[in-house]
Amino acid sequence: MIFDQDGNTVIITQEKVSLIELVKKLQTLYPKYKNNNIIVALTSLDKLTKDDIVEFLDLSNTHKAAKHSFVIVSNKIDIDTVPDELVVVPTILEAHDIIEMEVMERDLGL
Repeated sequence: MIFDQDGNTVIITQEKVSLIELVKKLQTLYPKYKNNNIIVALTSLDKLTKDDIVEFLDLSNTHKAAKHSFVIVSNKIDIDTVPDELVVVPTILEAHDIIEMEVMERDLGL
């Protein structure tokens, strides 16, 4: 797992650990990154299913409740199967765009 800080955004890139191990590690390290926007890059995985992505639901909901963005990057999942509570985009650039829009919405009180 690689952590890269870009301003108020942390990009977490999954490498060799399983998704379940990744989620557990993120939950353990969450206090360190709870005040940042989080991008989880899963681009190295061959295929993702709805069950795989749902593992991030609790962490995402907690983070969004704290008024921060949580975006998953993967082009290996059918977006139509992703729960509405999760934000999944195909590229890092789109993840940054989503975070920028969410920050503006929060600043406007929307």
